[in-house]
Amino acid sequence: MKEQEKIQSTESKKNRYSDAELEEFKSIILNKLEKARADLKLLTEAISTGDVNGTDDTSPTFKVLEEGYQVLSKEENGRLAARQQKFINNLENALIRIENKTYGICRVTGKLIPKERLRIVPHATLSIEAKLQQPKS
Repeated sequence: MKEQEKIQSTESKKNRYSDAELEEFKSIILNKLEKARADLKLLTEAISTGDVNGTDDTSPTFKVLEEGYQVLSKEENGRLAARQQKFINNLENALIRIENKTYGICRVTGKLIPKERLRIVPHATLSIEAKLQQPKS
């Protein structure tokens, strides 16, 4: 049996990750959370920043175009900020699951989500198997 198959076979028999494994995931999540909060702060500042380009002395046509761009830019930043906040909430929920020792368990199948998936998507609550069963939206 190959090494990878042995690991998967061992993990499929486990019903939760060990405390040491949970600490590894906690570290990954805390790092992502720190970066996500910094990104959200930048987006929020970009939304709340007033007209700092000083287009008062430019032609009226350019000013209309500039203001239109600023509205679109603020709307886009608002969408990005909302998405970032949702990501932060998902990461914080993952930390709660770590504390409850339920982290990494698929909420549909009840099986452990593979470590590789959790390292890439640490807030995942579904295995790939369960994710593929979901209806497309």
